[in-house]
Amino acid sequence: MRKVILNLAMTLDGFIEGPNGEIDWCIMDDDMNFDAFISTIDTIFYGRVSYDAWGNFQPDENTSPAEVAMWQGIHSKKKFVFSSQNRQSEKATFITSDIANKVAEIKKQEGKDIWLYGGASLIKTFINSGLIDIYKISIHPVALGSGKPLFENLKERINLRLIKTDVFRSGVVQFTYEPELLKRS
Repeated sequence: MRKVILNLAMTLDGFIEGPNGEIDWCIMDDDMNFDAFISTIDTIFYGRVSYDAWGNFQPDENTSPAEVAMWQGIHSKKKFVFSSQNRQSEKATFITSDIANKVAEIKKQEGKDIWLYGGASLIKTFINSGLIDIYKISIHPVALGSGKPLFENLKERINLRLIKTDVFRSGVVQFTYEPELLKRS
């Protein structure tokens, strides 16, 4: 079965965005090989705000060829947008209710894994609903002091098992975890 993978950047002090939504602190360097990750997915899950900001983002003429190719790879994927707004789009399917069952249906379909892109509200919903199969968290060597935290208002503790660690030239460290299934009595 396909897996839902949360793959995102986080600051050393636990924020996924700065206080004004900024992500200018994110580092992308060659040895991160983000293209390899993009090749393992064929579907992206967005919240509406993230989709409106990034779902159809087009880099400007000063963008490096590598980044242009990255965006082309991202835009070639099937897109689902989780939103209370029921919009129609040729580029994405909007899901307005019954998130857990819709995600289960999509995971059963043939295909590659699924990237949970975000934003923060959708990620929190997925965390609290137990819908994430793999957490790929890249810790960037910067502390912001404030912003949007990744883990906030959890319904219950999440126990994760480390399955891989990657250290990059830039100082970014990527931890890959899978949730541990707790024995309930």
